[in-house]
Amino acid sequence: MESYKQEFIEFMVDCGVLKFGDFVTKSGRKTPFFVNTGFYRTGAQLRRLGQYYAKAIESKFGVDFDVLFGPAYKGIPLTVAATMAISELYGKDIKYCSNRKEVKDHGDKGILLGSPMADGDRVVIIEDVTTAGTSIQETLPIIKAQGEVKPLGLVVSVDRMERGQGTKSALKEIEEKYGLETTAIVTMAEVVEHLYNREYKGKVIIDDTLKAAIDAYYEQYGAESEQ
Repeated sequence: MESYKQEFIEFMVDCGVLKFGDFVTKSGRKTPFFVNTGFYRTGAQLRRLGQYYAKAIESKFGVDFDVLFGPAYKGIPLTVAATMAISELYGKDIKYCSNRKEVKDHGDKGILLGSPMADGDRVVIIEDVTTAGTSIQETLPIIKAQGEVKPLGLVVSVDRMERGQGTKSALKEIEEKYGLETTAIVTMAEVVEHLYNREYKGKVIIDDTLKAAIDAYYEQYGAESEQ
């Protein structure tokens, strides 16, 4: 596993973004782990988060694309942080763009924030996590309405590796339905691999009991192609 992935896993723990216990997801699934990206709350945290996203984007897509699009609202700081990091780490100036929830009819008019898109632009979409692919259904029509642009793919922070609307993972379903490439900074399998029975800051975060609960969760909800 690349060192930046290991660092990112520990970074999520430090920020309180990755938690273990008893939770219920929006879809009603009882889960022993939870990812809440709302806990990235400071400038220093966003700067580091942008760097991890930039490394994942470069690894999957390179930096030969034109626009990084972050759907409102959580995608707005993500796209800003990641484009700044791409400039800092790779010397490539990528345009950032997000949508408004409501169309603005005065001043800087329209549905977009940041850079407008032009015909021929290649677009990568950035999100926090995805479980059902609903956001992509809303995002792609907005992007395609801007002209002859080419959506290349989607990057998220964590691949939960659980079933989407069918038996495959949400990311795999997005790839097959929309023809997009997808990637994540880390997968939950990598999280477990890094933290299981390993002491971090004086504490074992994933012990045998928690590992058994995670395994049981994936027995029930794990994506078919990734079990």
